[in-house]
Amino acid sequence: MQRTSFENMNCPIARSLDRVGEWWSILILRDAFYGLTRFDEFQKSLNIAPNMLSRRLAGLVEEGLLEKRPYQDKPLRHEYFLTERGRDFRPVMLALLAWGNRHFAPEGEAVIVTERATGERVEPVLVDRASGRPVTDEALFETAPGPAADETTRARFTRRDAKRETLSTS
Repeated sequence: MQRTSFENMNCPIARSLDRVGEWWSILILRDAFYGLTRFDEFQKSLNIAPNMLSRRLAGLVEEGLLEKRPYQDKPLRHEYFLTERGRDFRPVMLALLAWGNRHFAPEGEAVIVTERATGERVEPVLVDRASGRPVTDEALFETAPGPAADETTRARFTRRDAKRETLSTS
């Protein structure tokens, strides 16, 4: 079954999912953040079929999230390193980690975030760079169409705003 591409959608979430939305890809990136670089390390960690791992690694390289570098000539073997684009995915990973701990860890937290220097636990939050305020506060922050928004995107926000207006007057 062929997967639908979101590459041409006028939505940054859809376009991002087109690059990393497959669960194996996100788990490979997780392991790359944990320091794994070699095919056999990823395969052992994920217990993934070699052909599936090859396809996912190639896709992550093609999308510019990982860089492939040879480390052995005979036979030719490669390591995979996060690129700048890949490293920029770190806040997304930390947000998934915090969300998963909060909602899907009945046995307790298997992974936490700590400050390297002190070992003290920290809670990841997404904040506005200028003000330092958490952007999750819906009373202060909302999504809005950007300068490159197409008519479909603008219509989505118009429907949202109309619904809000209806709810506030009833």
